Amino acid sequence: MPRYALLVEYDGTPFVGWQRQTNGLSVQQVLEEAAAPLNGGALPETVASGRTDAGVHAEGQVVGIELQADLPPERVREALNTRSRPHPVSVISVARPPEEWSARFSARGRAYRYRILNRRPRPALEIGRVWHVPQPLDAAAMHEAAQMLLGKHDFSAYRAAACQAKDALRTLDRLDVSRFGDEVVIHTAARSFLHHQVRNMVGTLVEVGLGRRPVSWPRQILDGRNRTRAGQTAPPDGLCFLRAEYPEPLDWC
Repeated sequence: MPRYALLVEYDGTPFVGWQRQTNGLSVQQVLEEAAAPLNGGALPETVASGRTDAGVHAEGQVVGIELQADLPPERVREALNTRSRPHPVSVISVARPPEEWSARFSARGRAYRYRILNRRPRPALEIGRVWHVPQPLDAAAMHEAAQMLLGKHDFSAYRAAACQAKDALRTLDRLDVSRFGDEVVIHTAARSFLHHQVRNMVGTLVEVGLGRRPVSWPRQILDGRNRTRAGQTAPPDGLCFLRAEYPEPLDWC
């Protein structure tokens, strides 16, 4: 069957997450139902480069799908975007990947961004897109603490209790904290992440930014491998899946 790669953006606010579930609408369900007419009426199976939780957004989610219809990528893109309305899901580009390609297993890197609105007034235009922290944050201290988490470590202290990964060993390639006016923005990248790893790291770094903990504390938490001693899980609102990286670039249309 013809195989396609989809580059997808979505607002995660109304969804239970990427993965199809019984308790509400998922991004996966929207895409599969939109693609069914291109698959003889049967629901196709989609595979994402990274699963996102309820309320988490995406700018560059990559999705693999097989369809009975053999169509130019542009036709697939237009058909899916027409049938996915009015949900906040948009297929930006479509490619025809190699036969052995997998959206999930071929990915060699994933990147996220987390946005914190750091001002006294609550957000009006960015509700659902940022974590509002009204107390002043020291972004420089957060960045210094973040650099101590880079490298290959056991991230048990930053994984969710429900994480299904076989082990907590991960290599964190990037964790940068920067201030842009009223926003504190965290960029992070790794080959893969544990469940809630990014949000748990952000919640822990915020404790440093608020001056409640020293710069060395997030690394002490990492070495202790005890999730209960770390900071809170940051809300999903500020988190966005930016991109997945592959050894060979896809020819997007």
